Amino acid sequence: MTILMAFLVGGALCLVGQLIMDLTPYDITPGHVLVGYVTLGAVASAIGLYQPLVNLGGAGATIPLSGFGHTLAQGVMDSVKVNGLLGAFGGGVEATSVGIAAAVVFGYMMAVMFNPQG
Repeated sequence: MTILMAFLVGGALCLVGQLIMDLTPYDITPGHVLVGYVTLGAVASAIGLYQPLVNLGGAGATIPLSGFGHTLAQGVMDSVKVNGLLGAFGGGVEATSVGIAAAVVFGYMMAVMFNPQG
């Protein structure tokens, strides 16, 4: 049941992003959707609406970009509790540092292995 819920929640998030790009009359690019998802994930996390989605969908809610925004917001809020206002500057980066480092390392490995032509 956990896998099914992760699939449904993650699929619904992706479906909404695709529908936004396909059905809006404006020239909304994938970049717009990516930034919107990170921002909406952070805002929804800050007001307490994203954690119930994570509890329901598990990895289906934490893997998409809205989950990255959620992790950023949670990192900032946790760090502010411990370090005060200065925690707002480093908490998000500290909470997401593993994901950022993995993206850089794996991106570099793919570039070395497949020799992209730019």
